[in-house]
Amino acid sequence: MGLPPLGLYLHLPWCTRKCPYCDFNSHAAGEAPPYNDYLQALLRDLDREFGKAGERLIDTVFIGGGTPSLFPVPAIETLLTALQPRLQDGAEITMEANPGSAEMQRFRGYRDAGVNRLSIGVQSFDDTLLRRLGRVHDSREALSAVDAARQAGFSRINLDLMYGLPGQKPAQALADLEQAIALDTDHLSHYQLTLEPNTVFYAHPPALPDTDTLAEMQVQCQQRLSEAGLTQYEVSAYARADQQCRHNLNYWRFGDYLAAGAGAHGKLSDVEGGVQRYRKVKIPALYMARIAAGNADVERRWLQAEDRVLEFMMNALRLNAGFPTDLFKQRTGLDIAVVRPVLDRLVARELLQSDGTRYRTTKLGRDHLDTVLAEFLPEDGHAA
Repeated sequence: MGLPPLGLYLHLPWCTRKCPYCDFNSHAAGEAPPYNDYLQALLRDLDREFGKAGERLIDTVFIGGGTPSLFPVPAIETLLTALQPRLQDGAEITMEANPGSAEMQRFRGYRDAGVNRLSIGVQSFDDTLLRRLGRVHDSREALSAVDAARQAGFSRINLDLMYGLPGQKPAQALADLEQAIALDTDHLSHYQLTLEPNTVFYAHPPALPDTDTLAEMQVQCQQRLSEAGLTQYEVSAYARADQQCRHNLNYWRFGDYLAAGAGAHGKLSDVEGGVQRYRKVKIPALYMARIAAGNADVERRWLQAEDRVLEFMMNALRLNAGFPTDLFKQRTGLDIAVVRPVLDRLVARELLQSDGTRYRTTKLGRDHLDTVLAEFLPEDGHAA
């Protein structure tokens, strides 16, 4: 069995301030974050990760956080220089950035270092809503960030935009979207704010729009995105032709990816069809100490057959295009026959559709994706 494409996720965990809705592994930077010590730990971690991959080359890199654009340009240059011998020609290298003024000044340096795709965390263009979200930028900086990215030479730019914000009305959600469309970037991540455990908003919930209002926002925004030529290709991802995020597509197609950085998760397959997942210790100081001692992995496990089925479907069925049947075997090592009865049952319920060689969700299935995925749970109701 051939091995899938290989990506790399790098986690840079510091932010200017922790947002009240954020459940990512991020930490307020304070006055003197140990950027250089963390960089040295990342480089040692990467050496171990390269050893896991053998001779395989990396097709996509995603530098996430946290706020990676807080890191000085020389640190990103050093990091990408270390990666260069392991990168395929034309590798996509994405970096997350926030619209802070100091960070925007570094955009050209990141582009010169080799970053070729920028993902800007705008979230909203409404100053009142930004304050409710605890964001440290305002709408003026959000607009300036896109202009600065273009002036720095970035042709591939994603905007992160949320809806369903505290006190938000449908007209405000559409106004945010109109501003994003006017900026004419090639990719938009547009998703609903949810209250996640272990966040300030979860402990102290703000007043969010009700279910009917959220549904109205979703319908109106999806229609407007389609009119603007941004095609939905995944639950919350919209792109112009040939501008989909290759790194995220690799996730959704159950591809492989190495992981370096505090709390980073990785996935590797073998030629026999086995799939292994692993993750790194989350706390940055502990991560650096563990790397110095030789290994920051805190969990490593082989996925059982039922896990591979569920995880494949959780990813592939997020894509509007679904998946070809031969991809299921390539990525899981299992024959499509093991899930054919479930797939046929979902087709009969009009939650999936199939032409015999590909399965995808219907509009009804996308609206009830949790119901679709529940059909692939093991009979005890829990993934092993």
